[in-house]
Amino acid sequence: MKRILLFILTNVLVVAVLGIVASLLGVNRYLTSSGLNLGALLGFALIMGFGGAIISLLISKPMAKWTSGVQVIEQPRNADEAWIVDTVRKLADKAGIGMPEVGIFEGAPNAFATGAFKNSALVAVSTGLLQGMTREEIEAVIGHEIAHVANGDMVTMTLIQGVMNTFVVFLSRVIGYAVDSFLRKSDERNSGPGIGYMITTFVLDIVLGFAAAMVVAWFSRQREFRADAGSAQLLGRRQPMVNALARLGGMTPGELPKSVAAMGIAGGIGQLFSTHPPIEERIAALQSAQG
Repeated sequence: MKRILLFILTNVLVVAVLGIVASLLGVNRYLTSSGLNLGALLGFALIMGFGGAIISLLISKPMAKWTSGVQVIEQPRNADEAWIVDTVRKLADKAGIGMPEVGIFEGAPNAFATGAFKNSALVAVSTGLLQGMTREEIEAVIGHEIAHVANGDMVTMTLIQGVMNTFVVFLSRVIGYAVDSFLRKSDERNSGPGIGYMITTFVLDIVLGFAAAMVVAWFSRQREFRADAGSAQLLGRRQPMVNALARLGGMTPGELPKSVAAMGIAGGIGQLFSTHPPIEERIAALQSAQG
């Protein structure tokens, strides 16, 4: 779960920074110099919206390594590390993707996958997960993460985030222009954006950004059901994934860095921002699935 929440918050910050840079470069003045140019604004919103999402995607793997303290297994140092690497390789081959980097990070039970491309992803598991689960359950969790990669979930979430960002940038500037026009309705000398526009767009970029994050989190929750089913398909049966989820339900999942929260195996903060459905719902979905 860690993967998506970190991605979402990284994206909000990236878009906010891009907005500040655009203001400093005078882009806002161009958009509002003689009335709001909606066509130019839409183009600007698309560039800003998808630019922020794509930048967040491209830096997702190094950000995840840095924020989680992931130690990539270059050469297995013991039998457990060798088993993890072999398991990832086996499941990646079965899923038809390139061998991901494999890593371990210190912490309570959790795992995640991230990366901009299917054939150069990262799969990482926590020490708490390795210590608290059977090998069959760990294999199911790894299968869940491999399914995220094979399903292209990071790219899907990037596209959804890009669309939401575009709405955020567009709406914040339309509202900002309206507020600024109201505050300066008696000032006919200055046609450029005023302080009302600057403050309103900055605040709304943040506020609407978090509203958009709720929508992205909802989509993330739907992807979790598919990744659970993908693990069951890779392993040839669903019981290991059911057992792994049940085990997680009795643990305190580790909190992942916000940039990768959505691609983890468990977790979330609150219903609206949660990137994962309740474990009980995930188990019920698996048990009711055909096959």
